[in-house]
Amino acid sequence: MTMTSEQQIAVRLDKWLWAARFYKTRAIAKEMINGGKVHYNGQRTKSSKMAEVDAVVRLRQGYDEKEIVIKKLSEQRQKAVIAQTLYEETPESIAKRETYAEARRLNVLNNPAPDTKPDKKQRRQLIRFKES
Repeated sequence: MTMTSEQQIAVRLDKWLWAARFYKTRAIAKEMINGGKVHYNGQRTKSSKMAEVDAVVRLRQGYDEKEIVIKKLSEQRQKAVIAQTLYEETPESIAKRETYAEARRLNVLNNPAPDTKPDKKQRRQLIRFKES
């Protein structure tokens, strides 16, 4: 009986997320899974869950929430180009992320940050203004 490489590999979810370069270390991947930041097929999961091909994984990275479909299994961390072939992000997820990124960009334009820190005189003026 011949088995394909994908059938004989059983990969833990935390190890797959690390190999697919979503998280820098397996410890961080495990922490995110246990913290509820990663959902496997619509449900919270454990880091020891075995990843399967065509499973839907929803994960948060900073401000972004990604929904991906597992295409290949790997337990080795390789180049980023190879890691990107392990999964495919859903079109809805891409559109949603772009919408949120645009909203964040527009929010920064509405609330600009000053170019420099206030000097001593300006800090005193701010303190007096806030106290009055």
